[in-house]
Amino acid sequence: MNKTKRKIFETSMKLFAEKGYDATSIEDITETVGVAKGTLYYHFTSKEEIFDFLIEEGIKLLQNSVDIKTAKYSNYLDKIKAIVLIQIKIVNKYENLINIILTQLWGKEKRNQKCQKLIYDYIDKIEEIVKLGISNGQIKNGDSKIIASEIYGLICSTLVYKMREQEKFNITDMYNVFETTLIKGLKD
Repeated sequence: MNKTKRKIFETSMKLFAEKGYDATSIEDITETVGVAKGTLYYHFTSKEEIFDFLIEEGIKLLQNSVDIKTAKYSNYLDKIKAIVLIQIKIVNKYENLINIILTQLWGKEKRNQKCQKLIYDYIDKIEEIVKLGISNGQIKNGDSKIIASEIYGLICSTLVYKMREQEKFNITDMYNVFETTLIKGLKD
């Protein structure tokens, strides 16, 4: 991604997170980036295309991080631990992106449905790991769909906690609490 496209990407993410998708205009983006509309349209054909690119790249980042990290483990509980830690780190580093995805999760518009599909696909990946862990006896028996949704839900709770605690947010402390509560519950 070239420098201008990256700046449009980052600026759009910040504006969508702060103002919301509907309240952010192309003019807001071009003014904040400091480029002409023609330059923006050279990289993206519409605000919708910017949004699509943003959430696709964000979910791809999350999924790639999970795929790389979970491939290192043979134990399915260790894979779940890796997912939890990655999600906490992603929320810490890409809070605006997670905020955008979560705020666009409800609704019937095309962008809402796109966010839903990307999130459901991600949850399905977690569910597959949970199912395999259950079938191998490494994770206690339970509804894999509910467990996967609960693990994904850590993103929501982590974001709320981070916003509430602001500068006191500590990745290791948060992970340790989740390990003690959620992950321990999967193996008992």
